[in-house]
Amino acid sequence: MKFINSKISYSLLLFISLLSCEKEEDRVIFREGTPPVLTVSSDTDLVLTKANENYSSLQFQWTNPDYEFSNGVNTQDVYYTLQIDTSGSNFTNPKIVNIAFTKDLFTSFTVKDLNNTLSGLELKDFEPHEFEFRVKATLANNSVPMYSNVVSVTITTYLDVVYPVPDKLYITGAATPAGWMGGGDAPNTAQEFTKVNSYKFEISSLQINASSGFLFVPVYGNWDNKYGYTGSGLANNPMGDSFKPGGNDFVSPSISKAYKITVNFKTGKYSFE
Repeated sequence: MKFINSKISYSLLLFISLLSCEKEEDRVIFREGTPPVLTVSSDTDLVLTKANENYSSLQFQWTNPDYEFSNGVNTQDVYYTLQIDTSGSNFTNPKIVNIAFTKDLFTSFTVKDLNNTLSGLELKDFEPHEFEFRVKATLANNSVPMYSNVVSVTITTYLDVVYPVPDKLYITGAATPAGWMGGGDAPNTAQEFTKVNSYKFEISSLQINASSGFLFVPVYGNWDNKYGYTGSGLANNPMGDSFKPGGNDFVSPSISKAYKITVNFKTGKYSFE
């Protein structure tokens, strides 16, 4: 009986071994690929102006990385991201711009599109800055990333705001510690924004009451030029949304706590962090 059992055990082990080998051979594994090559229509210094906002500016083109697997050439969709950063940051800038594409190997910008895109890096307008561009290619779930060469272009952006930028800005409403302001009230400096550049205001930390109404005003105690939500009252995204002059009441985030508040007249949007 022991001899028979030994034979059976040996046969079973041999079968499992062969099965394992077969599975190893059938497994599809990544073999290689070629990093995409990025080219730009022009790498000469570029000055963007509002007068030319509807004209074409830069065009970018990149090659397919030709992912290959053990069973042949890749048939999955390839996902691309055009990454834009300032020179010397090595694409680690927290404000890096990422523009996603699926399968596309080309994109182009008008002057206005490029100016708006570069504004995400929050650099000074009307000054030349060296920007770096590269393409990141991946398969599904951000797998097997490959990066292209880096293309550098020096570009001067212009200030293009959605609404005229006021000299000062305040927040008022039930969401704030002082509640709604009254007509003729003296300025509440605790609820005054700091103007951090030519188009953006910030309050670094302010205690906010949950799920309550608020507005922005350029003159505290005066309702003539309020800024509110572009849609129906209290229907905005509580963590941030669009605004317009004369808009409806905003609603604050659902948790009472201190927030950093940013109002951007270049994008026409505000945010709570």
